[in-house]
Amino acid sequence: MIDDAHPLHAGIRLRPVRPSDAASCAEALTRSRAYMRPWEPLRPESFYTEEGQSRRVAALLAEREAGRVMPWVLSDAENRVVGGFNLNALVLGAFRSAVLGYWVDVDLAGRGLATAAVRRICELARDELRLHRVEAGTVLDNTASQRVLAKCGFEEFGLARGYMHIDGEWRDHRLFHRLLHDGPVTGAEG
Repeated sequence: MIDDAHPLHAGIRLRPVRPSDAASCAEALTRSRAYMRPWEPLRPESFYTEEGQSRRVAALLAEREAGRVMPWVLSDAENRVVGGFNLNALVLGAFRSAVLGYWVDVDLAGRGLATAAVRRICELARDELRLHRVEAGTVLDNTASQRVLAKCGFEEFGLARGYMHIDGEWRDHRLFHRLLHDGPVTGAEG
């Protein structure tokens, strides 16, 4: 279920984000700041504080209530946040699509956690949200993220010039998608 915790690997689980995660998010993002800089927008210093993360989590939860975002975190055995995953720009109706974004704590990068979480999120997107398609984009040189997407069944479908303002400049992105099902869309599915 969407609101359940999902064990992934060695005490790490994927679960919905909650307001009490703010301090832990701030710690993980601060620890991972230099590692993630080439793939992230420039952020104000306040982003890396508990107060800044409290505002961000509240905004994510409001967007979730509005049906536009599904936010999750990876948490460890001590319930500390060690990653974040969102299905953004959630659209139902005939389109039934979302855009995936994610990050994993620098101390846990390269251990298969992103791959396991993306696989699980795609299952939830297909089975619970009844999405048809999930998209993702990476800057051209983010080969680690491109490998995660390939392992999870995403296919590259294009190149977007100047797609996002990343690390202080407009950066080109490789665009990926995964079709989750080819079943019918019924009126009850929005």
